[in-house]
Amino acid sequence: MSQQPAILDSIIKQFMYYRTLGEKAMRQLEPEQWFVSPNEDSNSIAVIVKHLHGNMLSRWTDFLTSDGEKEWRNRDDEFEDDTADPEQVWQRWQQGWDCLIQTLEHMQPEQLEQIIYIRNEGHTALEAINRQLCHYPYHVGQIVYIAKMLKHGSWDSLSIPKRQSNDYNEKKFAAPPVRRHFTEEV
Repeated sequence: MSQQPAILDSIIKQFMYYRTLGEKAMRQLEPEQWFVSPNEDSNSIAVIVKHLHGNMLSRWTDFLTSDGEKEWRNRDDEFEDDTADPEQVWQRWQQGWDCLIQTLEHMQPEQLEQIIYIRNEGHTALEAINRQLCHYPYHVGQIVYIAKMLKHGSWDSLSIPKRQSNDYNEKKFAAPPVRRHFTEEV
């Protein structure tokens, strides 16, 4: 990543931050908890991962050369709870994120203005990236929220723990100013 131009490096760091949050949340659970749905109108973590996987493979495979909604994608199927295999869930998670990151690592800054299509609607590559940079954190937030509920109070905070903001800020402001991406501490 250090060879990437600044904008692409920043984009990759943002995506990696959300990947890490999701992984830290899921690792706090027993794998069988990934299959628990909070209610009949909600999705389990496993189903959310299945949807992210399908979306990521569709969007990031041949990102610059084919429509982001691939003919082989079955979005409706992504919301069917069809597995109880934790290894399959983890493989889907890794495969989706790896596809995304590898695509971004091979991009050049001039390609950010290239027009790409999602469901036959034109976007610049940067607009499409931003679209996914909003979509994926939405679902990672769902994963974190479900995981936190399932932990019943024994949660290891993924950010500044409750009632510790002042202590955190005190430590930050006691140190000299430094230029770095906030994700470097995660």
